[in-house]
Amino acid sequence: MASNFTQSLSANRAGCAGCYLRHFCLSADLNDAETEIFSSHIVSQRRVPKGEILFRAGDPLDTLFITRLGSFKSSVLNENGSEQVTDFHMTGEVLGAEAIPTGYHICTVTALEDSEICSLRYRELEALCDRDPKIARQFRLLLGRKIVAAHQNLLILGCTNSTQLLASFLLNLARKFEARGFSKSEFVLRMTRGELGSFLGLKLETVSRTLTHFDELNLIEINQRHVRIINLEGLKAVAKESGRAKRKTSQE
Repeated sequence: MASNFTQSLSANRAGCAGCYLRHFCLSADLNDAETEIFSSHIVSQRRVPKGEILFRAGDPLDTLFITRLGSFKSSVLNENGSEQVTDFHMTGEVLGAEAIPTGYHICTVTALEDSEICSLRYRELEALCDRDPKIARQFRLLLGRKIVAAHQNLLILGCTNSTQLLASFLLNLARKFEARGFSKSEFVLRMTRGELGSFLGLKLETVSRTLTHFDELNLIEINQRHVRIINLEGLKAVAKESGRAKRKTSQE
């Protein structure tokens, strides 16, 4: 017997079945026939050139986006009008979900490189979740991953100095690449060092100096934005110093 999901939707237009991120996305729990039908409700799959703004803080929530290729940054404006980077987003991540509680976006999202996104109208997605528990479950999982990622960011930002901040950030990035089937030891930083410093609360000069220091310690090799981790355990040891320092402080 066909599921409610299969009965309620129409023909395929977008083609999710062959997407390498299917296991990360809303169609992960669907069979092939259901996936083809679900694809018909993808509003668009389009390219987003580097530097293009996907949505701005204050825009009403109309569409949720899933990063199919590339990467993005979230940012807000400080009181002095300068940009504060609040997060970085990789393939498979939902963009725009922070607007669900209020109906309005609280940050601006910009492409860090030539990227590609899939779009779903939020009201249509709500209706799909009401019709089929498989879609509802996957949507909850996607939102749950956002919460886990936010928790990981808090752990990184709770580090006590620049070396621990950068080491923790690189390790977290490596885990994300590995989860997506890419190398965990060799990757490209799509953000500028200034954007990375904004996210971590460090000056650009401090970011550059610390990355160079890691290179000199043979923890990583870095060439422009290309990073190769050559001593994973050593990098982990640098990051763990944060936890030991915190425990010592709490015991005093």
